[in-house]
Amino acid sequence: MNPNAFDLVVLGGGPAGQKAAIQGAKAGSRVLLVDRARSVGGACVRFGAIPSKTLRETALALNRLKRLAGQLTDITLPARPTLGSLMRRREHVLDVHEQYAQTHLSTNGVSVWQGVAHFLSKDEIEVRRADGSRERVSARWFVIATGSHPRTPSSVPVDHEHILDSDSILSLSHVPASLIVLGSGAIACEYASVFAALGTRVTLIDRGQAPLDFLDAELGARFVSGFEAAGHTFLGEQSFESVSFNGHEVEVALDATQRVHAEKLLCALGRSASVSGLGLEVAGIEVSRVGFVSVDANFRTSVPHIYAVGDVAGPPALASTAMDQGRRAVCHALGIPLRAGRDAAPIGIYTIPELASIGVTEAEANKKYGEALVGRASFGELVRGQIAGADDGFLKIVCSPQSGRLLGVHAIGETATELVHVGQMAMLGGMRYDAFIDAVFNFPSYAEAYRVAALDILSRERGRNAAE
Repeated sequence: MNPNAFDLVVLGGGPAGQKAAIQGAKAGSRVLLVDRARSVGGACVRFGAIPSKTLRETALALNRLKRLAGQLTDITLPARPTLGSLMRRREHVLDVHEQYAQTHLSTNGVSVWQGVAHFLSKDEIEVRRADGSRERVSARWFVIATGSHPRTPSSVPVDHEHILDSDSILSLSHVPASLIVLGSGAIACEYASVFAALGTRVTLIDRGQAPLDFLDAELGARFVSGFEAAGHTFLGEQSFESVSFNGHEVEVALDATQRVHAEKLLCALGRSASVSGLGLEVAGIEVSRVGFVSVDANFRTSVPHIYAVGDVAGPPALASTAMDQGRRAVCHALGIPLRAGRDAAPIGIYTIPELASIGVTEAEANKKYGEALVGRASFGELVRGQIAGADDGFLKIVCSPQSGRLLGVHAIGETATELVHVGQMAMLGGMRYDAFIDAVFNFPSYAEAYRVAALDILSRERGRNAAE
């Protein structure tokens, strides 16, 4: 047997690549995973999820302490604290995660090479390994999972010191007094809210009317109202003419007369697929107009035995969906039937407060069904919300007007990214909203919001029936 002939070769060791490789190995395939980094994990681990969430955890704890103990004592950070001091657990968490990922791959028999790969043809790649040697590798199937990198327009002169991107923002030596964030997607809003919680004065600028416009409109509106109530600024429907650093501060020219200034600037205007040097054109793999690898519903590229998953294939660019895409792609390649329930994937945005969503929005339900049953629950109605001082959160359920079945769940507030999974299971079970009314929930808990929201629908339905 040719030692460099594999059943499946996966390019990229991030969440999508890892799950693709393990799915293939569990099915009995001989699998090779190639990643340029010293250890698997991808940009999501090294620059994204773990470092940013570690900083967020500190900001969240400080925010919660201020909220609950503010009337008893003064809770403030030291003047201009270093970011490193606020992320002391980052390296520990990274090391543990990477060790776990490496062990999981090894336990499943996946071969892992550190190196840089490019296609020689649609059936063969060359890998330049860390020691400088070159290996030719053939495979029956390939999965491209090489991730993405920050997209920076030429009009934004990122210097990684004063004007930063989402990979370099956490290299700041200290928490800035003021920050401009360009963009209003998940990364932009997460960092905007985290730095706001750390005491930075934040201005969020975007050409869109509202941030996070892929979520239910009510979530974006709630995020903005809370952000602005805390003393920060959202400038929507704004384009910028130029970005510059004048030696003292960063300046953004919105038009001929309006200028916005801050100590630092974060450019978070999306991400681009990391495909440079892969030799996609040699393999005949098509790329979309905006630079992502073009795929079909099963994540096949224009070459049927080559798949692309995760950020390299475009939005939603979430670790959770990337993992699922990796599994789905390999299952399709190997002819493994997929279980039901993968159509609706939850979205979690780790802003402060958290945002979460699954299924259809209220607007989508209204468009499809002509109307929708919508129930809302304010965390202020929950004892748990009052105890935690988190009464600004809310849960919204969207149901079919004909059957009452749950179609979507949208939440903002503490534990929203966990709370949404209750709705996910109800959707998988085809449950009606009234199933929550007689369900027993822990008291006090945020999960009680489902009963409150269901009772809200019941009250509206009774009122409408009485009027008729």
